[in-house]
Amino acid sequence: MEKVIIVKNLVKKFEDFVANDNLTFDVYKGEIFGFLGANGAGKTTAMKILCALSQPTSGELNVAGFDVYTQQDKIKANIGYMSQRFSLYEDLTVFENIQFYAGIYGLSNKIIKERAENLIKKLEMVEMKNKLVSSLPLGWRQKLSFSIAIIHKPQIVFLDEPTGGVDPITRRQFWDLIYDAANDGITIFVTTHYMDEAEYCNRVSIMVDGRIEALDTPQNLKKQFNAEDMNEVFIQLARKSKNKE
Repeated sequence: MEKVIIVKNLVKKFEDFVANDNLTFDVYKGEIFGFLGANGAGKTTAMKILCALSQPTSGELNVAGFDVYTQQDKIKANIGYMSQRFSLYEDLTVFENIQFYAGIYGLSNKIIKERAENLIKKLEMVEMKNKLVSSLPLGWRQKLSFSIAIIHKPQIVFLDEPTGGVDPITRRQFWDLIYDAANDGITIFVTTHYMDEAEYCNRVSIMVDGRIEALDTPQNLKKQFNAEDMNEVFIQLARKSKNKE
């Protein structure tokens, strides 16, 4: 299987504090990879480094075939990103947001028009095309944000708690979009606090105090920890933390 993320001995320090302590893992093309951990475990720090938004202190890292230290611009051009905070412009319409971000990704006007029309139809948002994003329900905005994050067909899309605050039905619909993207060969790198969503991932890593304490398929992790579900696995590992609040 083709590796699209290669991480060897990633260390990130902030003065004396070690946020990422010798992380080593690979992520494969088309994989849905869950990157979990309690608040303060170090997952957001690692994700920023993989998105070329922050420099590691040490380690070897390759994302989408490019070096994190020397090829940050190429990494950014080959990934998509959706943050926990809503990232679209609320004072622009649905269509204007699509046009704007597709243009940032460097797509031609012809391709933008074609993909925008296909996207709006796929999301069943034809009647909402000219509505301001601020007028849309949160679930629609989240689905639109994800679809725009992959409109340039990146190798990898990073999702930082993408379903926070939406209802269970919308979360399920959102994951249908994730499955479609993975089937198209896009690698999904996702953080979430919903442990039922961890069950949807091909593999899951769980961080505790800056280290990866577990990494395997959800099924194997449940067997390893003699747990009924991923929530129980997560709780067992979180209890090991030295930084409990």
